[in-house]
Amino acid sequence: MPLMPKRVKFRKSQRGKVRGNASRGNFVSFGEFGLQALEGGWLSAQAIEAGRITAAHFIRGDGRLYIRVFPHKSVTAIPAETRMGKGKGEPEYWASVIKPGMVLFELAGVPEAAARDCLARVAYKMPFRCRFVTRRPNI
Repeated sequence: MPLMPKRVKFRKSQRGKVRGNASRGNFVSFGEFGLQALEGGWLSAQAIEAGRITAAHFIRGDGRLYIRVFPHKSVTAIPAETRMGKGKGEPEYWASVIKPGMVLFELAGVPEAAARDCLARVAYKMPFRCRFVTRRPNI
C-alpha cells in the first residue's frame, strides 16, 4: 500500500512552486550509498512504493534500505469532461515535493557494485533524472 499521512490539517493543498536546490536532505546520512534527484518535481507515493519494491527484491534482505522522502502533499483532480465552477477536485494521490539535490533512497550493508546496480533499477522507476552518490567522509 502506498505511503500517505495518517491525518492532515487540510485535505486539499495548493500546488506551489519548486524553486532552488535542496538545502536539507541533500547528502547521504543513514546508509553508505544513495540515489540523488537531479531535477525537481513531485514524486508520487506510487513511485516511492515502486522504488521500494524494486530495491527490496534486489537486495533480498542482505542490506538495509532507507527511504528519505515521504508524500505529505495531496494532489487533487477533477473528473474529465466536468464543467467549470464546481470547486476544487477531490484528492487523487499523495506526493512528495522533490528539489534538485535531494537524496531519495539510501542503502547500507551491500558492496558498491551491488548498490550501483540496485539504485540504477530504482532510478529507472523515478520520474526525473537521478544519480548515484556515496557517503561523504567525516571531516
